[in-house]
Amino acid sequence: MLSQGSPARWTAPDGRWTEPDLHLFPQDGHRYEIVDGSLHVTPRLDGMHDAVVDAIVTTLRAAAPPDWWVCARVGVEIGTSSLVPDVTVLRPRSSGTSWVSPADVALVVEVTSDETRRYDDLLKPAVYAAGGIPAYWLVEPGTELRVHTLDGAAYRQVQRVEGAELVKLDAPYPVRVAPGAWR
Repeated sequence: MLSQGSPARWTAPDGRWTEPDLHLFPQDGHRYEIVDGSLHVTPRLDGMHDAVVDAIVTTLRAAAPPDWWVCARVGVEIGTSSLVPDVTVLRPRSSGTSWVSPADVALVVEVTSDETRRYDDLLKPAVYAAGGIPAYWLVEPGTELRVHTLDGAAYRQVQRVEGAELVKLDAPYPVRVAPGAWR
């Protein structure tokens, strides 16, 4: 039993984690996500990571057709998983809520860091592909962008873009990118 003045103890839910359980956590800069009912926590990332995310959002918003949404850190619910991509491009007429359906998503973008490299390169794309999200970008800050397209049940890399010269991409809509300038 807790003595008076002791902090209340927090306990994990019985069974699988679900999206409502994520509301238990503070807005402390950590990223709390659920993969197949299991909790995954990413530590607070540095300012460079946030600057790259902001640069990608700015690039995609500038090229977005009317009624498309480009958002940083909007949750996507895919079956028993609730992931938070660094950048999400939502199709017109999407719900615009803080947790969206993968059917509303045209593109997800992950910006790698030492803490997230394997998670962003291996696990998250598998979950996004299972949700049917048609495009996935993986950004190595200051160096490259790897463009992936859904090919059946998995992503296939279709392009690698490096440097600060603008390169035109056609999906999710025509956009010119220069990943070497995203810093």
